[in-house]
Amino acid sequence: MAAVSLRLGDLVKWAAVLPANLFPAFILQIVNPPKDLKKPRGKKCFFVKFFGTEDHAWIKVEQLKPYHAHKEEMIKINKGKRFQQAVDAVEEFLRRAKGKDQTSSHNSADDKNRRNSSEERSRPNSGDEKRKLSLSEGKVKKNMGEGKKRVSSGSSERGSKSPLKRAQEQSPRKRGRPPKDEKDLTIPESSTVKGMMAGPMAAFKWQPTASEPVKDADPHFHHFLLSQTEKPAVCYQAITKKLKICEEETGSTSIQAADSTAVNGSITPTDKKIGFLGLGLMGSGIVSNLLKMGHTVTVWNRTAEKCDLFIQEGARLGRTPAEVVSTCDITFACVSDPKAAKDLVLGPSGVLQGIRPGKCYVDMSTVDADTVTELAQVIVSRGGRFLEAPVSGNQQLSNDGMLVILAAGDRGLYEDCSSCFQAMGKTSFFLGEVGNAAKMMLIVNMVQGSFMATIAEGLTLAQVTGQSQQTLLDILNQGQLASIFLDQKCQNILQGNFKPDFYLKYIQKDLRLAIALGDAVNHPTPMAAAANEVYKRAKALDQSDNDMSAVYRAYIH
Repeated sequence: MAAVSLRLGDLVKWAAVLPANLFPAFILQIVNPPKDLKKPRGKKCFFVKFFGTEDHAWIKVEQLKPYHAHKEEMIKINKGKRFQQAVDAVEEFLRRAKGKDQTSSHNSADDKNRRNSSEERSRPNSGDEKRKLSLSEGKVKKNMGEGKKRVSSGSSERGSKSPLKRAQEQSPRKRGRPPKDEKDLTIPESSTVKGMMAGPMAAFKWQPTASEPVKDADPHFHHFLLSQTEKPAVCYQAITKKLKICEEETGSTSIQAADSTAVNGSITPTDKKIGFLGLGLMGSGIVSNLLKMGHTVTVWNRTAEKCDLFIQEGARLGRTPAEVVSTCDITFACVSDPKAAKDLVLGPSGVLQGIRPGKCYVDMSTVDADTVTELAQVIVSRGGRFLEAPVSGNQQLSNDGMLVILAAGDRGLYEDCSSCFQAMGKTSFFLGEVGNAAKMMLIVNMVQGSFMATIAEGLTLAQVTGQSQQTLLDILNQGQLASIFLDQKCQNILQGNFKPDFYLKYIQKDLRLAIALGDAVNHPTPMAAAANEVYKRAKALDQSDNDMSAVYRAYIH
């Protein structure tokens, strides 16, 4: 296979082994992995850097092909803005590398001329002897000059050139040479990468590794990112931990983008007809992103006026849930609670009436496991396919296409939804059988709701004890709890702005369902129970339709 001949520093293209029309190609460069990063078990992999995003991943060898040989093909297929930026970055890198080569060549020639001039003055005056010495020394100088050029490109400029330039300058010599040991494709140490400490990856020590592999449970591709941050080492530790939990303990699979914007920018939408039921805070952002990425979408909402904006953006209008399901291949739904989810499927002109063999239904609502199991059973009994896929996030993340999708049920349907999940989210996880996603989603929201209540409690305690709430926020933002969530919710409270980004009534509903989940398995949830009582008080103060941060008002009334 051609990919086996790829070497450190090579520019390559990558496309996942899922259906080609669902995944974009990326431009990569083969680099050495960090010292402590374990290599995936199974098929041979290379560690690569993504042009344009500065993310890194293990990619299977058979998924990599030389960039130059496939450049034109990639440009024709991928029209996204971020993909074009990656192409531009590669071309700029190649131009600079060429300029460096020319400069190095001129410098070497000047050095050679100076040496020739110096040695010429020290030679004997005898004509015959001078000619003999000239012939023999010329050969030596030629060899020495070539040797010096190689040393110069590999070591003397090591501290000044960027990693990409050094790797590219050496790659032509290595291209086409297969690894010495095909059983272990760990990239050998080279002078080209000894100095890879510049730019966004400066916190890593780039050294070769022969570490023990990590379990690779993903049959599609093994890709976990090392995002470009101010502290890459912290990001690396967190993602390594997540990988261990996700794959080794639960056996789940994730489809994760290196950069959601980059992936969204070059999505090839599925040719399946998509339906969407429910245009609330989350559903509206999801549908907008599906349309932006070129999907064919039919929408329905209980309040029909909410459909108008999406019709203007190119969506089609469905008169009933049954009509949407009957005319679409895959229908998504995102509604408020278990009752709404059941009514949507089982009610008059509901989803169930449109289900025929092969029709697909994906419920993205946050509900309890019993509800989603019941819905799965009735859909499958009619010959349909079912997937639960609740989402973690808020209105802003939904609008930005940065949701986290937790899926369970029909694995084939999960794969069929790949381009849709890429359009609406940054990561999707497949968690196994129906009910698992519902349970996981409730646990996630239980943690989030309890944390929000604690934030509100801390801010009010600061106020009544004469401490500055702003100073408290500043301190928290400099500590281990620092996060976008913490900062945004505190700002809401300090500004008295409780415009809903995540309805308070829905987080209280999720806390209630999470407590019931704990009760069902006799597991105590005292923190969630205490937080639930505070949200119930906030609801009694008419805060249901405000943002969850309005739980603060339960402490000041």
